[in-house]
Amino acid sequence: MKTLIAASSLALLSTTAFAQERITYKSAKTTSSYYQMGVQIAEAMRKGTDGGVVVTVEESQGSVQNVMEVRARGGDYVFTTPPALVGLAQDGKAMFEGKGDPAFANIRALFPIPSLTMHFVVSDASGITSFEEMEGKTILLGSGSFGASEGAKYLGLFGLEGKVKLSDSELSNAVAALKNGQIDGFVTAGSYPAPNVIEAAASTGVTVLSLSGDQIATTKRTPLTIPAGTYAGQDADISTTSLPVVAYTTTAMSDDTAYMLTKTFWEQKEGMGSAAAWWNGLSTDMISNISREIHPGAIRYYQEVAAPLTDAHR
Repeated sequence: MKTLIAASSLALLSTTAFAQERITYKSAKTTSSYYQMGVQIAEAMRKGTDGGVVVTVEESQGSVQNVMEVRARGGDYVFTTPPALVGLAQDGKAMFEGKGDPAFANIRALFPIPSLTMHFVVSDASGITSFEEMEGKTILLGSGSFGASEGAKYLGLFGLEGKVKLSDSELSNAVAALKNGQIDGFVTAGSYPAPNVIEAAASTGVTVLSLSGDQIATTKRTPLTIPAGTYAGQDADISTTSLPVVAYTTTAMSDDTAYMLTKTFWEQKEGMGSAAAWWNGLSTDMISNISREIHPGAIRYYQEVAAPLTDAHR
């Protein structure tokens, strides 16, 4: 009898171990909000599957690295990157020129995560209410980030190149510099609500500038609206631009696993939003930001919830 019980217990343990899915989720640097999102997703997967999915979050040096690692990873690999980079990898262009690999053709989307959202933040004391009024003012762009390069691009597009004093300081110093009057504003890109903008709005009067429809069209970026009330003192919606970010895997992942990950993500989104507000602006409508194929397992879920799919997604 003891032998039978032991054998049964061993069989149960073996079945449990076999049923457990182990996923590696590669996102961003540990200091970024996107790494924090990865940790939240990992917890949501554990909770939503009663421990059936175990996600290990890996630090990354950036989206290009995430895509490149597809060449050596298997069906347990999930990574984040803007959809545009997937297109460049599959077409062998830009930073992927001469580095093409057949594995890139197998990349498939699972679900969108909060977009990189442009914020042009100015102090009320500066008197700035529009982009034109930044002329002659001191603005902190930071360096080495998407927000810094994008901010510099917008200054050029909107006729302000060489007309704005650029602060030679790190973005981490932006809120303190704004409070003590060293700068008139700063540019940052992150999922909204952005922690540094929350801090600035709560500690000193600020305005996050809205872009006009023509300005948004000129940037050729994805439009995004930050709802009124997102930041202290914000009485109206803010029109700005964004860079969509999506969680991807490859065709090496089974349809059932991709379905489970996608379904669990959306079912746990509300709970994640209670802990971190950046999830609350996300909806299945944002799969329209995915420009290429979605994993068949994820498509199964989106069909169940009547999400807006296109021919390019299949």
